Amino acid sequence: MEIKTDFLVIGSGIAGLSFAIKASLLGSVALVTKKETIESNTNYAQGGIAAVQADFDSFDSHISDTLDCGDGLCHKKVVEFTISEAPERIDELISWGVSFTKAHEKSATVYDLGREGGHSERRVLHAKDFTGREIERALSEKTNNNSNIRIFENHIAIDLITTPFASQKTGQKKCIGAYVLDIEQSKVNTFCAKFIIIATGGAGKVYLVTTNPDIATGDGIAMAYRAGARVANMEFIQFHPTCLYHPDAKSFLISEALRGEGGILKLKNGNTIMDRYHHQGDLAPRDIVARAIDAELKKSGDECVYLDITHKGKDFIVNRFPNIYLKCRDLGIDIAKTPIPVAPAAHYLCGGVLVDEYGETDIANLFACGEVACTGLHGANRLASNSLLEAVVFSHRAYLKISQIFKNEDMQKIEVHPWDASNAVLSNESIVISHNWDEIRRCMSNYVGIVRSNRRLSRAHERMDLISSEVNDFYHRFFISKDLLELRNITTVAGLIIESATKRKESRGLHFNIDHPNKSDELCEDTIIW
Repeated sequence: MEIKTDFLVIGSGIAGLSFAIKASLLGSVALVTKKETIESNTNYAQGGIAAVQADFDSFDSHISDTLDCGDGLCHKKVVEFTISEAPERIDELISWGVSFTKAHEKSATVYDLGREGGHSERRVLHAKDFTGREIERALSEKTNNNSNIRIFENHIAIDLITTPFASQKTGQKKCIGAYVLDIEQSKVNTFCAKFIIIATGGAGKVYLVTTNPDIATGDGIAMAYRAGARVANMEFIQFHPTCLYHPDAKSFLISEALRGEGGILKLKNGNTIMDRYHHQGDLAPRDIVARAIDAELKKSGDECVYLDITHKGKDFIVNRFPNIYLKCRDLGIDIAKTPIPVAPAAHYLCGGVLVDEYGETDIANLFACGEVACTGLHGANRLASNSLLEAVVFSHRAYLKISQIFKNEDMQKIEVHPWDASNAVLSNESIVISHNWDEIRRCMSNYVGIVRSNRRLSRAHERMDLISSEVNDFYHRFFISKDLLELRNITTVAGLIIESATKRKESRGLHFNIDHPNKSDELCEDTIIW
C-alpha cells in the first residue's frame, strides 16, 4: 500500500511529537512509531530539561557549563542559540499541558529548579522524577486529538527512499519517503512525503547494560547512513554513572538529580569516591563520574558502588523522588534507610546524523531531531538535561525552515517502486538473530565501553565484520521481521561507533583510550563518516 502525506515523522519522542504538532498547521502528518506512541526514550527521562529560569542564573552561565562539559567539541554558535531559545520552548511545552513541579512559594510562575552534574546553578525544570513521562503524556494527548496527524503504531521504518539527484548542479540526493513494515500484519507499506523527519532516538541497546528501553536500536542513524547522509561523533557514548544494580531491575535509571540534591557515591566499605577524582565531587560531569566508578570497580572487584541519600530524610526523598523510591521499595531497598546499589550503563549517544542549524541532513528534505542527530550542542560529552532541550529547539527550527519552503514543494512525480520480497523465503533459523544480537552487545560492552584501547577496538572491528556479513546475508535471504531489522540496525551502528573510536587518536570527553590518554589540540574536530 502507498500512503501519501505532506510530512512523514519517524519516531514518537519529544522531538517527533513536538514537530508533528507544529507541522500539522501546514499539512497532513503521518507519524510512524514501532511500538505505542508513548514508548520512547523521552518517556524514561527522569531528571528534567535545562533552561535559564531564575534571576540568579544567566545564559552566559548555562553556555559556559555546556562548553566546559563538551570538552572542546561543542559548536559555540549552536550552544548559544539553543540556550537562548530555551525559555520560549519551555513556555510552549507548558502551554501544551506539560506540568512541571512548582516551587514551595506556590507561585503560578515559579518552578522548582534542580541541579545536576556539570551545572553551576539550579536550572533543571522537572516533574518530580518522571519528567519524560509527563512530557510524553501531554504531547501524546495533543497529537492524538489532532485530526491532521495520523499515527501508525507498531510500524518500523526499513529504509529511506531517495531520488538520484535533487539538482544536477549539486548532485544532492532528495528523500521522498520510506519503506515501513507493519509489524502486526507483516506487510511493507510505502510512505511518500514532501518532508521526512527522523526522530528515532538513540542506540543504547547496542550495549549489554543500558538505561534505554528496548526500542533504542539506532534505527534512524542506520537508515540515514545507508541512504548517504553523514554521521558524526559516534565514539562519544555517555555512560550514566548510576543505573540501579539489581537482578530484578532491567535498565532502571537512578537520576543524576539525586546527586544534585546531595546524594553521595560510596564504596562498599563506606568510603566516598568522587572527592578523590574531581573538584566538583559528586556533581562532576558524567564522563568523570562514570570513569571513576569504573576504575574503583576494577580495583575492588566489586560489581557495584552505592549512592547514599539517606541523610536527606524520608519525607524529602518520597516527595522529590517518588518514582525511584517506589521502584526501589518494590525491590526490597528502602532508599531512606540504605544506600542504593548502582553501576554505569550506556545512556546517551552524543553523535548521530550530522545536521545543520535547522536540523537538515546532507539529503534534501530529510531532517533529524533529538538524540538521533548530531547538532554540535553536546560536543564530546552532554551536559545533563540538555537533551530534551535540544530536541524541542531543533524540532522548532526544522519547522521554521520547512515552513519557508513548504508551499513551493510538490510531491515528486517519480514512480516509487513497491517493496519487492519475491525472492525471500521464511526463516527457520531465528537463533541466528538472537545469537548475533547477544554477540554484538557483549562485544561492544567488552571492547568499546567506558575505557578503550587500540587492541580492543581492533578486536571489535574484526568481530563486527564477520557479524555484519552474516546479518546482511540473512537480511537478503529471508522475509523481514522487526527483530531482523533491529539487528541489522544495531550491526550498522556498532560498526560506526567502532570506526569513529578508532579514528580518534586521543582521549576527550566520553572517549577514553589508554593508548592515547591525552587530548590533542590538533585532533579537536568532529569525527565524520560518510
